[in-house]
Amino acid sequence: MPAYKQREKVRFASGDTSCAAWHYPGTNGGCVIMAGGTSVTKEPASDQFAARFNDAGFAVLAFDHRRFGESGGTPRQIVDFDEQLADWHAAIECAAGLPDVDPEKISVWGFSLAGGHVFRVAADHPQLASAIAQTPLVDGRAVAPHALRSMTPVAMLRLFGRAIADALGGLVGRPPLLVPAAGPRGAVASLTTADAMDGDRALDPDRRHTNWDQTVAARIVLKIGGYRPVRHASRIRCPLLVVVCDQDQSVLTEPGIRAARNAPRSEVVQLTGRHYAPFLESHEEAVEAEISFLERHLNPAPSGVEGWSADRAGEGEEFAAGAGVGAQQSEEGGRHGAGSGGLNAP
Repeated sequence: MPAYKQREKVRFASGDTSCAAWHYPGTNGGCVIMAGGTSVTKEPASDQFAARFNDAGFAVLAFDHRRFGESGGTPRQIVDFDEQLADWHAAIECAAGLPDVDPEKISVWGFSLAGGHVFRVAADHPQLASAIAQTPLVDGRAVAPHALRSMTPVAMLRLFGRAIADALGGLVGRPPLLVPAAGPRGAVASLTTADAMDGDRALDPDRRHTNWDQTVAARIVLKIGGYRPVRHASRIRCPLLVVVCDQDQSVLTEPGIRAARNAPRSEVVQLTGRHYAPFLESHEEAVEAEISFLERHLNPAPSGVEGWSADRAGEGEEFAAGAGVGAQQSEEGGRHGAGSGGLNAP
């Protein structure tokens, strides 16, 4: 497990609430914005990869989507695609104002469902320096039939009954009806593919993230089949790295490869393993490929960057007050827990 440097908590406004994030100060002006998929919060979603990116000199801003983790927003545990995309836009604004970040050297990184978000975010923000989509959910219509086949008939009927009740209840203000984000075949869970249960050992093997709520409002299963960020691939103008796994049973391999072909400046890295292989047996290969990509496209800072960075650092306190981003220095030390990325993508 990689050691990590001191990091600080920040909050940034998004919609009518705020999102919580970890800011890892960098040294080269580059910044990687990170988030996990479905119900995965910022620590299990990013700790392992964020540490390595930060060791390479990049700042990191790893955040919770609204309604999850330490971010605001109620009711809780509801995935709303439009809200989450708005959170990404707000995170980019936040990162651009951090004192150690060059606004022209910002990259976005997402895994699973958040990897799909990366396609839309990159398409909407042509000023981004680069984007990384790791085993992304890019085409719900392509993967939904496989996800449904992974369920038993009884479990599928119970899941969709709960999803419909949840969606209808939401219209009249009832609390969400929750299901596990992942489960074994036969469970009433959002995802029951063969690799769905790899998430715990990949993202939280030491059981450090005791506050991580691994549930999601059941209504997500009514929406996921229509979520197709692949449609925005042709609009992406920044360099895009798509990482796929050759045995992925959650988002499958081919949809990510096809989506990459539609992006003008894309690269594909294909790893051996299932959905969570980038955090397990193929972790080093994934990290090395992603750091190499970032170093090529978030170029090392010019010789004068230290003076620039120091000048901007003096703006930090004013920025935190003026932009609504509160920062408090964390006293965390020690080492990162293993795991990063999104847990679930039907």
